[in-house]
Amino acid sequence: MERRAFYRELIRRLESEGRVDVTTWLSGKHQGEKRFGFHGEEAETFRETLRGKIPVIVLGGGHVSLALENILKLLEFHLTVIDDREEFANRERFSLADEVFRMDFETEFPQAVFPEGAYYIIVTRGHQYDYICLKEILKRTSGYIGMIGSRKKVAATFQRLREEGVSEEEIRRVHAPIGLPIGGSTPAEIAVSIAAEIIQVKETSGVQGLEEEVKETLLKEEGPLVMVTVLKKEGSSPRGRGSRMLVGEYGKIKGSIGGGAVEYEAARYAKESLGHELFETVQYRLSDGQAADLGMICGGSIQVLFESL
Repeated sequence: MERRAFYRELIRRLESEGRVDVTTWLSGKHQGEKRFGFHGEEAETFRETLRGKIPVIVLGGGHVSLALENILKLLEFHLTVIDDREEFANRERFSLADEVFRMDFETEFPQAVFPEGAYYIIVTRGHQYDYICLKEILKRTSGYIGMIGSRKKVAATFQRLREEGVSEEEIRRVHAPIGLPIGGSTPAEIAVSIAAEIIQVKETSGVQGLEEEVKETLLKEEGPLVMVTVLKKEGSSPRGRGSRMLVGEYGKIKGSIGGGAVEYEAARYAKESLGHELFETVQYRLSDGQAADLGMICGGSIQVLFESL
């Protein structure tokens, strides 16, 4: 399949399936080919799992949820907000969320179906509702579970779960008190700490996605493009494996492989190669003479793949 057509099909599959495995042959008789699934165990390949937008289910429509809406949409999550009160679960209040549901936590939420691996944020208006939601979520396959509350309240909730037969392994899945300990107390500060924790969990999962502006350009642009992908990083180089940047006509850049001098140099090379067949890996070393030439002092190295589309 032609590379641009492959990426367009990848976008379609990400939207319908959520997670997609991809193999790219870096050398050998299949060099430059891309296929869905994992192949070529004995060849030099780049195998990766990509994800679509991560679904985040926020249970509770209070002040923290309202502050979370702006942050989570900026971070390109697929956001669902649920509350059992009509005045808190409506489009006037949550205009940016992808979905808003009025749903009884005890009788209706257990019947609701959400994607496997969804992230759950429990910030309801009361401890009892938090417990009801948490007990149900622990039965599901999730990528993140966070529950708001004081340490005393969290300890009491965990003890109640133990008494009802929930294992310690299951309880350890829960991030509670929710959020990174940054010392915030306002709804906005708490929302920032929750978003930071979610980013931390996402970035340690080893799964990358395609940024929205990259997807939009791939679907709409018909002119020459070069995809720049991080294959490998060592040391304190910028963004991680699977990060992508798309370079188009006039050097327009969508996405990022980390910014700075390395990104500038990669974008320059991609721009010069527009309109030509290109499939090449380049190693940028950030701890030797090349680092000095690029103005880098952070150390490490980054291997980048250039693909013409």
